[in-house]
Amino acid sequence: MDLLLLVLLLVAPAHSWLSLEDWGSGSVEGSIGEFGQCVCYVFLPDTSFPADRVEQMQTTSNQLSVEIKLQIIKISSLKVQLEVLLGSLSNLTTRVESLESGPDKYIKLEFELLRIELREFEALVTQLKESLNSSSPAFESLYIEIRNMSLIVDQLESYDRSNLEVIRIEFAKLQRKLEKCQDDKDDFSNAEIGSCKHGGILRLGKPVVSQLNADLSAGYKYGGWGKDSKPLPGSENMYWYSGSTDTLVSRITQYSDYYKLITRQGYKTHQLYVQYNYDWRGTGNNYIVWENTLYYQFRSPFAMGKLNMTSVKVEYKVIPMASAQFSYHYSANQNLDFAADESGLWVTYATEGSKGKLVLGKINGQLFEVEKVWQTSIYKQSVTNAFMICGVLYATRSVDTQTEEIFYTYDTNKNEESYISIRFEKFQDFYMYLDYNPTDQRLYMFNNGYYVYYNVKFKVA
Repeated sequence: MDLLLLVLLLVAPAHSWLSLEDWGSGSVEGSIGEFGQCVCYVFLPDTSFPADRVEQMQTTSNQLSVEIKLQIIKISSLKVQLEVLLGSLSNLTTRVESLESGPDKYIKLEFELLRIELREFEALVTQLKESLNSSSPAFESLYIEIRNMSLIVDQLESYDRSNLEVIRIEFAKLQRKLEKCQDDKDDFSNAEIGSCKHGGILRLGKPVVSQLNADLSAGYKYGGWGKDSKPLPGSENMYWYSGSTDTLVSRITQYSDYYKLITRQGYKTHQLYVQYNYDWRGTGNNYIVWENTLYYQFRSPFAMGKLNMTSVKVEYKVIPMASAQFSYHYSANQNLDFAADESGLWVTYATEGSKGKLVLGKINGQLFEVEKVWQTSIYKQSVTNAFMICGVLYATRSVDTQTEEIFYTYDTNKNEESYISIRFEKFQDFYMYLDYNPTDQRLYMFNNGYYVYYNVKFKVA
C-alpha cells in the first residue's frame, strides 16, 4: 500500500498535547483517546525497499558502461584508419598536383633523360671514331642525326606527352645504328636468343634509361622491373614492376607490353596481404617472374616464396642452412637472390657454414626446392649483385660512383670459377636490382627509381 497508518500510543497525562514537530514530521497535532491516552495518526511513505528495481538499474548501468567502452575503442580505431586515409589522400593529392602542374614537370624529367642519353651517344660515337681512326660518312651521318634529335627534343618539350613516344621511337632507331657501329668493331657472337653457343659476356651496351618508375617518385629507390623470363603463350610482351620506399615487397603490377609500362597503364596488380594469420609479404629486391609466377624472399619465416599470378596462390619453402645475416653490399635484406637463365631457375645466398661466402642453388620449379648447390669463394657482402647466364654465375662490384665491374664467374657446367674484368657504366651510384632475361638477352636494372637496361653482347664460342 502507498501509505502506512502508524498509531502511537503514548502514556501521558490527559492534559498533555504531543506536537508532531517533536517527531520532525510537520505541525500535525495529536488527540486524547477513550482512556485518556495520547493518540497520534501519522501517514508515512511505503518503507518496503525496491531491491529488484535497484538491481535492474545496476545491470543497465553496467551494460551501458561496456557499450561506451566499445564505442570508445571503435572511435579510436576509426581515428587511426582516418589518419591513414588522410595520409594516402595527401600523397595522392600531391601526385595529382604534380601531374596537373605538369605535364610540364613530368615531361621535363623525361626530356632531360633524353638529353643525357643523347650526350652519351655523341661521346660514344666520338670514341668509336677515334678507336677506328676513321672519318667515314657513317659517323658524320650519326652526328647529324644526334644534332637533329636534340633539336626535336627542344621542340617537343612544349608539347603534350603523347609526342614523347615519337621521339622514343626515333631514339630507338638511333640506338640500333650506334650499336651496329660498335658491333662492326667487335668480334661478337651471333648466337640466337635462347642459345648458349657463345663464349660468355664480351661487353655490355650503354645504359638505356627508360623513365622514372610507375610511382612517379625518386623516393621509390627499392624495386625491380623486367619481362617474364619464361612467358606463357600469349604473354611474350608482358612487363612487370614492383617498387617501394623500403625493402618491403607487397605488390607487383603487370603491363601487357612495353608501351603500357612506360605510359603507366597497368592492367593487373597483385597484392601480398597479411591475412588469416599469415603474412604473405616479402622483403629485399631480388625477385624474378618465371612462367607468370613471382619468386621472392618470403618475409616470415625466412624462406623462398612464390606467387602464382594465374591462380593467385602463395606458398613458401625454407632453404636448409640459408642465413638471413648476409646481404649484398648496396642494400640490406637481399639475402636470397633469385635469377633465371636459359637453363632454368636459380637462387644465391650464404650460410653460417660457408662463413658468408656465396652459395649458388638450382631450383626445381615443379617441386619448388633447391635440388643442387655449388660453393663459391667470394664473400656475398663484397658483391653488389649477381645474375645467371647459361648456367654461369656473374658477380658484380663497384669500381667508383660511375663504374661497375663484372669481376667474377662460376661455371656450374664445368665447376670452375674465374676472375674477369668487364666494366660498364652505371646510370647512378647505387642500384638495387640487376637481373638477366634470357628472352631478349638484356640486363634489367632498377637504379634509384629509374628503369634501366643493358644489351648484352657475347664472345664467339
